[in-house]
Amino acid sequence: MNTATTLTTAPPARRTGWHRLEVTEVRPLTGDAVAVTLDVPAGLRDTFAHRPGQHVVVRHRRAGGELRRSYSVCPPPADPAAFRLVIKRGGPDGFGAHATTVLAPGDLLELSPPTGAFALPDLPGAHHVLVAGGSGITPLAAMAAAVLREDPACRVSLLHAVPTAAGALLADELTDLKDTHLDRFTALHVLTREDRGSDLVSGRVDAPRLRRLLTALDARPGPATTYALCGPAGLVTAVRRTLTGWGADPAAVRTELFTTDGAPGDAPPEPGTGEPVRTAGKTRVGPRITALLDGRRSDVTARPGDEVLLDTLLRARPDVPYACRDGICGSCRARVLSGEVALSHQYALDTDDIDAGYTLVCRARPRSAEVTLDFDA
Repeated sequence: MNTATTLTTAPPARRTGWHRLEVTEVRPLTGDAVAVTLDVPAGLRDTFAHRPGQHVVVRHRRAGGELRRSYSVCPPPADPAAFRLVIKRGGPDGFGAHATTVLAPGDLLELSPPTGAFALPDLPGAHHVLVAGGSGITPLAAMAAAVLREDPACRVSLLHAVPTAAGALLADELTDLKDTHLDRFTALHVLTREDRGSDLVSGRVDAPRLRRLLTALDARPGPATTYALCGPAGLVTAVRRTLTGWGADPAAVRTELFTTDGAPGDAPPEPGTGEPVRTAGKTRVGPRITALLDGRRSDVTARPGDEVLLDTLLRARPDVPYACRDGICGSCRARVLSGEVALSHQYALDTDDIDAGYTLVCRARPRSAEVTLDFDA
């Protein structure tokens, strides 16, 4: 029996490192997605304790290198203690292809402990409105099941935008959740590439359609209404803009991205924004980077030029946490204790995080001769 525990509050300290967990079940969900359940042994219960909305990073070693992908922990509503990941195929030679065609019970996967700040607010009796695009349903489904179970006074309304009905992840489980909470849970699937016979639930979720859907769900902005959005950047940005323009408090709209979906990526630093490299004789010397990780201190010198902090640190500490390299998952979050860094376009940190001194090392470059980073903060 799986022994992982779902928490309603975040664990007190960040946990790092890699752990090998055994696959106990690989269950097909759609033609290109599987649900992978893993066994969490007794000695790792605390390490893999999690709350709805958190994710893990899977490290897949193969010839020529390794792949890292982040996946939300998504237990089925009927078994909230199960430690389960939902994995789509994606590209032809990525980890998703391996998981959907080769992975089998008895195999071992390398995982980092759960992390992430995506969560519903603690607001008893609230109406939680969840908007998902594609695979963005996985953290939201877990959050919906948990809050319905733990807060008998709340309501949850879920919109899931998917291309076709056949590709809607977890549709059966959401139906079962509806049957369990008939008066408190509503789920609507909006098909973007398939006609459902109704204009309201067929087509792209643009601003006019979103307002009509939310009105139908009695989910207009208000002091007791919260919003959680997860999916591609295009959808999340459009929905957030629509909600705030409709009067929603920006603090009540929480977001997480699964892909950048063509959103602006990393741009080269503008001329003059980087710290000039120092010279020692004729040798160019880059900034000195110090990292505190798992209680150990490591020092490494950056290569001259515009190298991101992650690439610098990996030469000294291969265990530095990261996954997407696109500023989405937040796995490489660290606090800048001293020095200055330039953080380019990212999606994981909010203004409070940045004001508190946090950065993403996959998207940041040094702007001072010395920088000290704390991954354990």
